[in-house]
Amino acid sequence: MVAASDGRDRSGERERMIADQLQGRGIRSVTVLDAMRRIPREQFVPDVCAGEAYADSALAIDCGQTISQPYMVARMTELLELRAHSRVLEIGTGSGYQAAILAEIVSEVYTIEIVPKLGESAQAKLKELGYDNVHVRIGDGYQGWPEHAPFDRVIVTAAPEKVPQPLIDQLKVGGRLVLPVGPAGEQYLEVLVKTESGVERYPNIPVRFVPMTGKAQELEP
Repeated sequence: MVAASDGRDRSGERERMIADQLQGRGIRSVTVLDAMRRIPREQFVPDVCAGEAYADSALAIDCGQTISQPYMVARMTELLELRAHSRVLEIGTGSGYQAAILAEIVSEVYTIEIVPKLGESAQAKLKELGYDNVHVRIGDGYQGWPEHAPFDRVIVTAAPEKVPQPLIDQLKVGGRLVLPVGPAGEQYLEVLVKTESGVERYPNIPVRFVPMTGKAQELEP
């Protein structure tokens, strides 16, 4: 992996993050912990924030967006219950950090970012770090990526006010969708499992995410 932009070795900070923020709060998946151990989070934040890369908080990136708190990245990834052969759709590429975590675990990641500047930057960073199994698209994630559906897993890193139906449609039977849902101040992380007879929903914890943007979201009643 590429070293931090300021030349510092932050592996010790990364290990403390894993021990205190993740294992200390109940993250048990060895696969998830190992993936987060391998990835230099400092590569996905602005240079001026490199010293805060392993802080227990979300950080501002560009275009008014954020990179999620490490614990939230780990929890959402663990809730996906990933398998090595899984094909995953991510809505909201952002910095590319979550996509990199997924790519360490699964065979193929398809990620969509609505903000061109963010999507292009994340694509360049992921390519630089050697993630050939990540496919980046600039567009409205609300509509998913039907050309590559169905997906084993779907993860959304911004909050729609209700679950986008296209994402459910593009999920395999037996697949899992993890996302924050609801208006600001009333958001919950939810896990949806698609079955032969419908969708089972499991609310998880209250969360606070940036709202999902896109033409379809704006037209919701």
